[in-house]
Amino acid sequence: MAKADLKTKENNLSVSSFLNAVENEKKRKDGKRLLKLFKEITGEKPKMWGPSIIGFGKYNYSYESGREGVICKTGFSPRKNALTLYVDASSPRLKTLLTQLGKHKTGKTCLYINKLEDVDEDILKQIIASTWDYMTEKYG
Repeated sequence: MAKADLKTKENNLSVSSFLNAVENEKKRKDGKRLLKLFKEITGEKPKMWGPSIIGFGKYNYSYESGREGVICKTGFSPRKNALTLYVDASSPRLKTLLTQLGKHKTGKTCLYINKLEDVDEDILKQIIASTWDYMTEKYG
């Protein structure tokens, strides 16, 4: 089966222009802090994925259904409602870290934080690093 035609594709939009355009000042500052953390932890250059995700690295995936695609290994987006981090938040290997993080919500592959001051930054770094290490080990 051909690769899925996804709207969330790597592109050449400017990461700094995107962050500078975030309307909420607190979200903009938190987004810039997250950018620094993700760059330090992954050692990768950030790329825009779709219009609003800042991603690091990439990998090819395929489902049993035959659907295939390419997506970032990890990343984040400073959305209006929350800072959204793509870190496989449902993974058992992150369970203990998430209990120590502070105020947050999770989805299957997302970690939602209202503002960085609500969480323990050292624990957050460990979550990002754990996700990066796992994705790199699994997908290269």
